[in-house]
Amino acid sequence: MQRVFITGASSGIGAALAKAYAQQGAILGLVARRKETLEQIRAGLANPERHHLYALDVTDHAALHHAAQEFISATGGADVVIANAGISQGTLTEYVEDIPVFERIIATNVTATVATFHPFIAAMKASPQPQQCRLVGIGSVAGIRGLPGAEAYSASKAAVISYCESLRVELRASGIKVVTIAPGYIDTPMTQVNHYRMPFLMPVEKFAARALAAIAAGDSYRVIPWQMGVVAKMLRLLPNSVYDFAFSKAPHKKRHL
Repeated sequence: MQRVFITGASSGIGAALAKAYAQQGAILGLVARRKETLEQIRAGLANPERHHLYALDVTDHAALHHAAQEFISATGGADVVIANAGISQGTLTEYVEDIPVFERIIATNVTATVATFHPFIAAMKASPQPQQCRLVGIGSVAGIRGLPGAEAYSASKAAVISYCESLRVELRASGIKVVTIAPGYIDTPMTQVNHYRMPFLMPVEKFAARALAAIAAGDSYRVIPWQMGVVAKMLRLLPNSVYDFAFSKAPHKKRHL
């Protein structure tokens, strides 16, 4: 029976992952800010009495650490830890009022990923089968190349991808697998506010099924859906001059301050 700890579990990708793991019989630790919403999510899961809820903000590292320790104590450890909590907002560097937004996005999307993984590493190393343990970072195709109007979000997801790569190499000898999942456009509340066309938009339930397969396999890096993986590889190869011309007039995510 797997023990799975998920941040950002109250909606979107996090809630879909929770549902998919619960259907497999896992014991879950679910983290989000809204207690009532977490309780509603748990009520809709298979075996709701098994699952543990932690209402907190992931930027509160002390509270996050306490929740992780409580989950380890209650379940004996964790097999899968998914740092999924994340926020997205349009940002423009020319506006001084966007600087706090940058800071909030980096704190939630990047630093909180580190704070999510930290409490579990020692226990995973000490487990009888560390090679079965997974630390999962949720990146984004937006982290492959910088998108106009999304400086903070693109930077944060690029940081998650690079951080997970560093951690993966660091933990290789321990047997612990570090998995990076880079979603493309997934149909969630985060993307439903976008006012532009989103190619290869995928239902969140379908995304969750593919993510669980990648995590179980211990894939080092997986773009979902695969079509966006092809696009991501092409974007990496484009010369800067071509990329700049092609994306300079791309639609921007709205700023909400």
